[in-house]
Amino acid sequence: MIVSVASGKGGTGKTTVAAALASVWNAPLDAMDLDVEAPNLHLFLNPKIKDCRIANIEIPVVDEARCTHCRMCSELCQFKAISDLGRILLIFPEMCHGCGGCITVCPEKALKPGTRELGEICWGHAGEQDFFMGRLRIGEAMSPPLMREVKSYRKKLRGREDRDLIIDAPPGTSCPAINAVMDSDVICLVTEPTPFGLYDLKLAVEAFRPLGPPMGVVVNRDGIGNDAVLDFCSQEGLPVLTKIPFSRRLAEAYSDGQVITQAAPELTPLFKDLAEKLRQLSRASSPAKEATSHA
Repeated sequence: MIVSVASGKGGTGKTTVAAALASVWNAPLDAMDLDVEAPNLHLFLNPKIKDCRIANIEIPVVDEARCTHCRMCSELCQFKAISDLGRILLIFPEMCHGCGGCITVCPEKALKPGTRELGEICWGHAGEQDFFMGRLRIGEAMSPPLMREVKSYRKKLRGREDRDLIIDAPPGTSCPAINAVMDSDVICLVTEPTPFGLYDLKLAVEAFRPLGPPMGVVVNRDGIGNDAVLDFCSQEGLPVLTKIPFSRRLAEAYSDGQVITQAAPELTPLFKDLAEKLRQLSRASSPAKEATSHA
């Protein structure tokens, strides 16, 4: 089962929930931080990193002697990463999404595959759990290709199919967040009972619902706002999986890099119950998935 912990905006407690879930999970588990622009799940799980490697993306390299300036490549590229000026073919590596389409369509084979560094992938152990993380290169604009590389690296290791996965997704509803949650069996949306929390929760539901996985809501800092988030969840048929009470002690634990189930052991049953509700959500959606696949 793949559980993505996501949020419509930053600062709602997404990583707090992901780390706490990982601490109480009672099945073989991998934890993955796909918030590659600012990863911090490792600060709470404290994994022993075993391997870090550079991740690259394929980009085109032009052989000017072969290029006839037919413009098939530049017309194909939706991201304007190639521009044909008639006498010279300009390639903008930072804009390339690595699809390889330009290389495929070139009739003269004037484009060859090259590489550009995206960032790094790190793997290690946090207790009995395996931990995976991506860290985007400073100045790199595109995180989804690195996120896909992190997922691919996990699949290459033996035994991953039998292990559950908790993903700490990037905040928001743009391409990085979509790429993080799109393979999920269930999405855990973390919000807070404030006007900002409600607004961004609505955006997240609108963005993630077409992807298909069932969604449930965790209300963090419960008690600081009003019931507008609960009313919205009721209207949308979204289950409120749990509420985490507002507490200065929990905020201090977060600032110290502590998993809140360790800083506040009385919350352990709450997160064990959350883990079970996420499994129930995933199981409830399985018959619908099977019916769709056989249709």
